[in-house]
Amino acid sequence: MIVGLVVFLGVHSIRIVADDWRSEQIRKMGEMRWKALFSVVSIVGLVLAIWGYGLMRLDPTWVWFPPVGLRHGVALLMIPAFILLVAAYVPSNHIKAKLGHPMVLAVKVWAFAHLLANGRLGDIVFFGAFLLWAVLDFRSARRRQPAPPVAPRPAGTAITIVGGLIAYYLFAFHLHVWVTGVPVM
Repeated sequence: MIVGLVVFLGVHSIRIVADDWRSEQIRKMGEMRWKALFSVVSIVGLVLAIWGYGLMRLDPTWVWFPPVGLRHGVALLMIPAFILLVAAYVPSNHIKAKLGHPMVLAVKVWAFAHLLANGRLGDIVFFGAFLLWAVLDFRSARRRQPAPPVAPRPAGTAITIVGGLIAYYLFAFHLHVWVTGVPVM
């Protein structure tokens, strides 16, 4: 799990620690080759992290036992997390226009919510690593030159919210058990 986290979050941290080097590599390789390499390394890291996380759950070390009621809090926090995630991809929405980096904010909310409801050491390492990365990445992104503003439209915002709610419904009630082996409630 830790090797996977280092690989996945490491490659996603290049802009945080070496943005000029990243730009130079893109210039040398070309954007498509850079994205292909980035994607392959990311997928390998994510697969290793998820596989290791699953193995960790077989023999857990408990740090604390969260109250069962926190699961409801997680379920509620995941609604804005999914809306933020969708906001990163829907053009011309007010959420992205206002916040600038909704995907990173979605990761923050997701990781924080899951830290609340999971008390195993592996959970704390897994979700804590994502939360720490998201905090650092958000700070780094706010320092970079912002993208040219796009005028938000009500339709883009409506699509974002409805799409986020649909994605939340599908994942929470249909895909979470399949992906994680754990029911939402």
